Amino acid sequence: MRVEKKVISNLEKCYAMAELQYQGRHGFLVAAEKNNPCYLFSEEGERLETVWTGPGGVMTMVQVPGSDGQFLSTRKFYSPNDSREASIVIATPKGKDDWEIRTLCDAPFVHRFGILRRNGIRYLLVCCLKTGHEYKNDWRFPGACYAAVLPEDLSGFDADHQLQLTKIKDGLLRNHGYCLIKWNGHDAALVGCEQGTFLFAPPVNPDAPWDIRQICSIPASDSVLLDFDGDGKPELGTISPFHGNSLTIYHLDEFDNYVPCWKLPLPESETEMLHATWAGTLVGKPTWVVGWRKGTRQTVAITCEDGAYKTELIDKDTGCANLLHFVNAKGQDVLVGTNREIDEAAMYIVTE
Repeated sequence: MRVEKKVISNLEKCYAMAELQYQGRHGFLVAAEKNNPCYLFSEEGERLETVWTGPGGVMTMVQVPGSDGQFLSTRKFYSPNDSREASIVIATPKGKDDWEIRTLCDAPFVHRFGILRRNGIRYLLVCCLKTGHEYKNDWRFPGACYAAVLPEDLSGFDADHQLQLTKIKDGLLRNHGYCLIKWNGHDAALVGCEQGTFLFAPPVNPDAPWDIRQICSIPASDSVLLDFDGDGKPELGTISPFHGNSLTIYHLDEFDNYVPCWKLPLPESETEMLHATWAGTLVGKPTWVVGWRKGTRQTVAITCEDGAYKTELIDKDTGCANLLHFVNAKGQDVLVGTNREIDEAAMYIVTE
């Protein structure tokens, strides 16, 4: 595997990313964790627009399906200790460097969210890290997940007319991880928390309940499902515990229980605060890319060949917070990393 790196921005505390289709072009957004800007880039890494200059606090951004550049974003989640005023906003382009920002819903402590589709219906799944807070590092109020049907037309929502959320699961301590997956032919999501990894599948219709099942009880900061070995059954990859330093892959046994089969062979003192994660096909192989924000601050690609797992270095001394993957117009695999610890957004062209 060959990796060509290109630094595209020196955005302070850069954190969140999302692909964006806008004006017939494919690009992506990069936003900051603190009170800093959000930028729109072309898929080649050229900065095209400033979406906003603040307030920031962006953990997640997702394009509204079928829209021309409209997207949803978290706002004012600055840290686990400063996110009571967090919300989800609607960003709508009006012209170059001119974006309308309206409130979709208040969502205190919202860390991740996603838009899941099933039977032609769009569902919003909102994952809140905690549900209350009175002092620094207060974890006495476990997080929860909320949901709503996301209407096709979002023009009627603002701070005074908000989308109403319904709690669908509570008691999720340190509710941190979210990963969109395909499950039984439709969208679903993995949610990682202190109680383990849960699979959330949207209902067949708005009046039916969500299908929520626990697939592993090991504390998880983030989780992925990917068939690394090609046997037709997805392995479970987890970062453990919350902002932890342990990275493990689990295989389904004959009783359909996940049992550990591989652990990252590095000293845990070097892999502190594992955080960035993306899983999918990279240069034709099932690959899990992971980065950590302390210790050696590496980003690595994990694959399985002939039953043996191996890692390859993507970058080091960067402290990547999140990862985005897409295939560009040339057919190349591109990774974008928000290297938060050095205030750097970078593109990586990955070839065999």
